[in-house]
Amino acid sequence: MQPILIYCYDAYCGWCYGFSPVLKKVATEFSNHFSVEVLSGGMILPEQPTPIGVMAPYIQQAYKTVENTTGITFGEDYLWHIFHPELSDWFPNSEKPAIALCILKEYFPEKQLQFAGDLQYALNFEGRDLTDDEAYRHLLHQYQIPEEEFYRKLHEETYKEKAYYEFALCKQLKVTGYPALLLQTSESKLYLLAKGFTDEATLRQRIKNVLKEVQILP
Repeated sequence: MQPILIYCYDAYCGWCYGFSPVLKKVATEFSNHFSVEVLSGGMILPEQPTPIGVMAPYIQQAYKTVENTTGITFGEDYLWHIFHPELSDWFPNSEKPAIALCILKEYFPEKQLQFAGDLQYALNFEGRDLTDDEAYRHLLHQYQIPEEEFYRKLHEETYKEKAYYEFALCKQLKVTGYPALLLQTSESKLYLLAKGFTDEATLRQRIKNVLKEVQILP
């Protein structure tokens, strides 16, 4: 089998937002050696809708650490909700962006990493509410995906099941935090490449080491 790079992420994970550009760059360098599969982890799945105010105090402190470590920037429109949680109408939930990713992957499976990055940028920079159907419309225009089809699928049970299957798969892979990156080189062989944010040089070297071990690289 061709190796598969498995990226377990969540649209609401700030560290994933910082890691995705690194991963995109490194994955492009090795694109001849493996395919890429992005799995949503279901990081925020409250039984009852929970306002952003519950998470806001933590994010107010953490976002600067993410920026300083990864070089990514959080947008003013996103930070407004973080610093004015009492005025925000956000109730974060990982379900809808995970369903959206499942649909987008069907149209352009080779652009999974790009889609994941687009969803994170929409939230963390542009300040779009990913629980709102309208948060995805600009991407449909960008990728020329039929709007009517997309929105029908967004509310079909089939695609919700696909999203929850991905959540279960991440658990099965023993992923307990995001981002996580694995390289599957055979039916029974999985290598953990990253658990949490990993810089470009380190990630590149780890991929090389695995590809040499399985004799894909000399």
